[in-house]
This record gives sequence, structure tokens and C-alpha cells, in this order.
Amino acid sequence: MVVRALKRGRAGLLLALLLAAPAWGQSPVPVTKLDTPPQFHRMTGTQVERIAAGLAQIQAARRKYPGSYPGVYTKGPSRWQVSYFSRDKPPKEIAQVLIDDTTGAVLEKWTGYKVAWTMARGYPGAFGRKVNSPWVWIPLCVLFLGAFARLRKPLSVRNLDLLVLLAFSISLAYFNDAQIGISVPLVYPLMLYLLARMLWTGIRGGGRSLGLHVNVPVGLLAVGLIFLMGFRIGLNVTNSNVIDVGYAGVIGADRLVKGDRLYGEFPKDNEHGDTYGPVNYMAYVPFEQALPWHGKWDDLPAAHGTAIFFDVLCVVLLFLIGRRVRGPDLGIALAYAWAAYPFTLFVLSTNSNDALVPAFVLAAVLVALNPPARGVFAALAGMTKFAPLALGPVLAMHRPRRLLPFLGAFLGTVLIVCAPLVLNGEDLGTVWDRTIGFQSGRGSPFSVWGYPGGLGASAQHVWQAFAVLLAVGLAFVPRRRDTAGLAALCAAVLIALQLGVTHWFYLYLVWFFPLVMLALLAEAPARSRPLDAAVAST
Repeated sequence: MVVRALKRGRAGLLLALLLAAPAWGQSPVPVTKLDTPPQFHRMTGTQVERIAAGLAQIQAARRKYPGSYPGVYTKGPSRWQVSYFSRDKPPKEIAQVLIDDTTGAVLEKWTGYKVAWTMARGYPGAFGRKVNSPWVWIPLCVLFLGAFARLRKPLSVRNLDLLVLLAFSISLAYFNDAQIGISVPLVYPLMLYLLARMLWTGIRGGGRSLGLHVNVPVGLLAVGLIFLMGFRIGLNVTNSNVIDVGYAGVIGADRLVKGDRLYGEFPKDNEHGDTYGPVNYMAYVPFEQALPWHGKWDDLPAAHGTAIFFDVLCVVLLFLIGRRVRGPDLGIALAYAWAAYPFTLFVLSTNSNDALVPAFVLAAVLVALNPPARGVFAALAGMTKFAPLALGPVLAMHRPRRLLPFLGAFLGTVLIVCAPLVLNGEDLGTVWDRTIGFQSGRGSPFSVWGYPGGLGASAQHVWQAFAVLLAVGLAFVPRRRDTAGLAALCAAVLIALQLGVTHWFYLYLVWFFPLVMLALLAEAPARSRPLDAAVAST
């Protein structure tokens, strides 16, 4: 197609490129003259509207909204979009139809939540492109499971732990197939299992299922780690996309450097990208300065650079933690686990900001014996995406005799990272509305709380209250005082919080995944050992 267009000149090339672009990636343009075909189009708006109006699915949707009316748009040079709106103020889009201009065929028709949530439509490659291919995903699952499974004890708890971590892949497969009614409920039994597992591990020790067990020499794991990291970075550079989350970081970094207000003034193509903490945008600054943003949603090399850096940083931190807890063998195993787990590659291939959270949390775990340093990294994690602020009580009480240095460092870091907001004259009300206010009030079909016909708000509030009480209570219950025990309880808090949010997505798995692996691969101290001895040994 493109070759033929080159022979026809520049106009033909432009037309071919537009035809090759996915329809969902193009902005609809309103049609004002319905009786005349627009440029490059064969059909008229009236003809297209008649096709859409005849669909039974659209007629059923309109019966639920008396007085609804259509809007006709072109969507590139070969497609039409007909949207139907309710009479509400402001109007609500209740249905959408995409029609091919050449044949008049209906390409897509959407009603319900899939009208507003295009990410629920199962567009191929919308999140991470080739990472979703079975030829990439399944080998990673095999490499992950094959390294750590107990082959001689197939019914062991260790194998169940690993299978649960990989079972989120089933839910993702249904999500990619636009079957949200199946993908959503599949997540919750897995999350509840991991919550119970981490609570047991962090408080009681976990039993014989814990400890480093690998099926190949550690040296071979190290070689595999190097290969996997090269593959991950290569895939990011050659076949990945930047979703709105990564785009938001680049925009925020640009605004910070220019001294512009961070909240309430994001561009229309990422209107709610200002929903994160200031540390999120600060993390993108070095990369945005080296690879400047051009003011539009293009390849965004700064987002790629940031995602790669924090992916590598998580690997390095896991190695350092493992080496400190048990030696290089555990360090290599933990780093390999990150590199082989397919959902960490899913995050990297979407170039999202979700690796920032585990990076700062892992840094806090690494320096757990240093209360001021632990306080600094706890604050940085919390001021990235806010939810990790719930880790404050557990991290603060890891060594309760030195609580004040932790609190001083924590509060001092929060003040420092918020200083640019004060200097830029940010309105605190706007900051709240655009961040926590927006997140707490948004609807979403990607949870049992937001999916149509799901659990009610009352049940959600009960769980959210439980999650808050858990985050506070774990700081004071008798528990393990070693590094792996701290990681297990931090993972439990994050899982409990995620179970209560209205908008949940697979990118959030990496927030707690490395903590879970640390808790599972590090041996629990003997019950008879004093807690202080356990702390000193880590």
C-alpha cells in the first residue's frame, strides 16, 4: 500500500499512512454537512447515520435514554464514527459505532462502559505491543517457574505460590480479549491468597516452604539474567509503546523545569496526567532534559529512558538486598525473578511509571537498619503514587527505638519534594482535587467495585477501612524483625490497599511482586532465635 502511494505522490503517501493507522488511535472530526461526502470519503454523514441507527444493539441502548441524539464524525480518511449522547447535562456518550467508508460495513459497535473505556475493547497491542504475544509471554512464564519450582514436590506450597503469581496471566488474556466480566473476578482470589500468604510469612515465618531453591546453578541464573535484561531493553527500544501514564511523567518534568504549575494545567491529550505525586514527575526530569519533549504524544524517548532506568534499578536493588540477607546467590535469584516475571516486562513495554514505586520501596527495605535513610525512601515512595504512604507505620516501627530519626527524615523529605509546588504558587485545593480527590472519585469497570453489577459501595468501604486498620495494626503486632519479614508485611499492606481500589490494573502487580519474592526466597529465622539476633543477621 505504501509503495503504491509513493508512486502517486505526497497526497497518496499521506492517505496510505492514515489508512494504515489503527482507527482507535485517530481523533474523530465532527461532520457539519451530512448530505455531502467529506474529502477522501465516499459516503455521506446521512448514509452513515442510517446504518448505525439500524443496529439492534444501538436501538436497545437508546431506549434506555429517551431523547438521545447522534453525532457524526470522520475518523481518518476511511472510517466514520457515529456517537449517541444522552440529554443529560453534560451529555453522556451512551453508544458508539465505527463504519468503513468503502464498504459501509460496521467495524465496531460499543455500548455501556466500553464506550468511555477504550482500554476495555481489547485492541491488539494497546498495552505493550509484542509483550502480549504468546511467543514472548509463555517462555517467560516457563523461565520463571522452571527456575524456582520444586520439581520433586509438585504439590508443595512453593509451587502454589509461583503458580498464583503467574495465574494473573489468565486474567490478562481475558482482558486482552475484551472479556472484562471474566478478567476482573479472576484477579481477586489470587490477590486474597497472596495477602494471606504474606501476612502468615511476615508474622509467623512461613514455614518450610520458604528459602532459596533453584533448579539450575546460580551461575546459569546470572547468565540468564544478563540475557533477559538485554532482551527486555531491546524489546523496549524496538517494540513498545508509551501509555498515558508515562506520557504524564514527561509532561510534568517539562513543566517543573520551566517553573510552570504542575497541577490543573495539563494538555487535553492527557488531561488527568497530573494525578500523581511530585516525585513521579521529578524522576522524569533528567531524562526529559536529555531527550526533550516536543509538545506532543510522539515516541517520547524520555519515557522510554525513565522506564528502562527504573527497571534496571529494581534489578540492582533486589541483588543488593539478597546479597545482604544471604549472599550473592539470593541476590542473583531475586534479580532473575524480576527479569523473568512477565508482568515486569509488561510494565517496561508500556513505559509506565509503575516501576518507580517498587524501586523506592526496595530502597527503604535495603536500608532498613538505618532509620533516617528508611524514612527518606518511604517518603519518596509515598510522594510518587500516594498509596505507599500506607507503608509508613510498618516501616516506622521496624526499629521502634529509633522512631524519631525516621519521622524526622520522612517529614523533611516530604517538605523538600513539595517545595517546588509552594514556590510555583500551586493551590493546595487544586492539588488535592487533581490527585487523591480524582483517584478516590473516579469510576472504573476494572474492579469488583466498579464493574456494572459488582459489589456495592458499602462493601468497598468496609474493605477500605480494614485495609487502613491493617496498615496501622501490623506496625504493632508481634512479627518477624528481619528484612524478609519487613518485605512480607509491606507486600501485605500494598495488596490490601489494591484490593480496595475502584480502578485496578495489571501494572500494579509490580508494586508488591519483588517484596513477595524476597519473602518467599529468604529463609525465615528459627522461632527460638531472639528478634534482635534476627535483625542483626540481616
